[in-house]
Amino acid sequence: MSEELLTEVEDGVLIVTINRPEAKNAMNRAAAMGIAEAMDRLDSDDSLRVGILAGAGGSFCSGMDLKGFLRGESPTVEGRGFGGVVQKPPAKPLIAAVEGYALAGGLELMIACDLVVANSGAKFGIPEVKRGLVAGAGGVMMLPDQIPERIAMELALTGDFISAQRAYELGLINRVTDGSALDGAKELAATIAANGPLAVRVSKQVLRESRAWPMNERYERQGQLIGPVFVSEDAREGAAAFAEKRAPNWKGK
Repeated sequence: MSEELLTEVEDGVLIVTINRPEAKNAMNRAAAMGIAEAMDRLDSDDSLRVGILAGAGGSFCSGMDLKGFLRGESPTVEGRGFGGVVQKPPAKPLIAAVEGYALAGGLELMIACDLVVANSGAKFGIPEVKRGLVAGAGGVMMLPDQIPERIAMELALTGDFISAQRAYELGLINRVTDGSALDGAKELAATIAANGPLAVRVSKQVLRESRAWPMNERYERQGQLIGPVFVSEDAREGAAAFAEKRAPNWKGK
């Protein structure tokens, strides 16, 4: 793992931190490769339930490293896209913990995550047009799926920033905290990690995929995914734990 990306595990939560504070965590090739490797680890390790993506030094990510761009370096990973995650997020839940700036590619990293916890002083935007570029790592495509289209259009065409409070009002982020965004993300992750891992993973899958399903096929397709959950060991364990008034012992199967 590159020094430009740090990982640690706490109670089944994989914390992935972009470690380029001197560049406001601008995304380069090494950091993108590290994130892709961390996402593979999150999905392949049964002891990990949730991931958190954060930035070191008081900023989430200021976007693509423009110095690297001028050198011909691409902060993308084949099959995973920008930052090693935008085109192929993990199957397990991923929470963005945002301090400071989530701009350009940094915002695109954030909206590729499932949930967002941000400090009240955080700023968000896709200012690529101010540099003669386009938010092509998902910004102009994915943002209208998450906030009203006219607001997404304004952000894309003006390049202006919005505050954490405004982002919360628009439904772009889940929680705003006056303290550490990472601490807030850990609290949210712990709540998720306490639930049945198979049920959590499939719930995410249905939420992510079902909007693209034809209306007349939705329940059939959902049934194919959730059917195995209802006959799983975890489903029986969840019912038994409730009846016996104890914490469940999940196996993820």
